[in-house]
Amino acid sequence: MNHIFLELFNEVNINEIDYAYHLPLFFNGLCEVEYPYSYFAQEGIKDLLLNGKKRVLPVLPQLILPIKNALNTKNRTIIAATLKILQVLVSNSETIGEALVPYYRQILPPLNLYKSLNVNIGADIDYSQQKRENIGELVQETLEMLETYGGKDAFINIKYMIPTYESCIQS
Repeated sequence: MNHIFLELFNEVNINEIDYAYHLPLFFNGLCEVEYPYSYFAQEGIKDLLLNGKKRVLPVLPQLILPIKNALNTKNRTIIAATLKILQVLVSNSETIGEALVPYYRQILPPLNLYKSLNVNIGADIDYSQQKRENIGELVQETLEMLETYGGKDAFINIKYMIPTYESCIQS
């Protein structure tokens, strides 16, 4: 996988990149824990998402399994990074949020487990909030974004998978 990262980060025009090949490859890299591979995967995903908005939707079905695998690792660092990437993915384009709804049954079950993982340290300072590494808060933010960008069917699908979720949209 090393040669792919080097190839992509050596002054390659982003418009020439094959999204169908490279975006799923980067998403598979979300499970990496070793630096610099984890960094390259996350930054590569962000660059590709932000620079190729219309090119992401056709590749979306290929991203579901890597997202599911990353969320199922039970590694908090990987889960936090994946949730942040999921937020970028959903907010990146108007169409991706709705296109993701049919895949909620595959990616939301692990979030039900992590929803209550809020760090309670009493009167001490929790620095994970500043770094956005508190899994419970990231899950809540992600679910709210999925509902907001997912259209009219998003809430009912989220509620089916995560019964304790309350809607963030005021009716």
